[in-house]
Amino acid sequence: MSTPPRSRAQRRHDTEHRLGHDVDVWVASASADGVPHLVPLSFAWDGEALLAATPAESPTGRNLAATRTARLALGHTRDVAMIEGDVEVLDIDALPPHLGDRFTARTGFDPRSLTTRYRWFRITPHRIRAWREENELADRELMREGRWLA
Repeated sequence: MSTPPRSRAQRRHDTEHRLGHDVDVWVASASADGVPHLVPLSFAWDGEALLAATPAESPTGRNLAATRTARLALGHTRDVAMIEGDVEVLDIDALPPHLGDRFTARTGFDPRSLTTRYRWFRITPHRIRAWREENELADRELMREGRWLA
């Protein structure tokens, strides 16, 4: 049975809550020749962007560095937030230590301590859509061109 659709304001609230409390997000990227790749990554949200880390030479690391764009999926299929964002690539030692410490405290993972070369990827959303059921599809766009609509 379908529940009544949430308002855009409620969906924004729910999405921001999920960004502040979830630890993992699905990250979709593609190579320059269009080969898709999908992985879950841990992340930390600072109110403006998601910070993630992955090996520099992994398919995701190479794709994000080359295209500087990503699509993220937060949640599950019956309560999803789809995020399209621009990617900033930072060498692992280029991030201020307090931000790396915050990421580690939030995710339980510290890529700075590994021998494999990792990079930070700061993903700034420019479009966010969120919906649960078909009755929420009409107003699913919550952010456009980096600005919240509600």
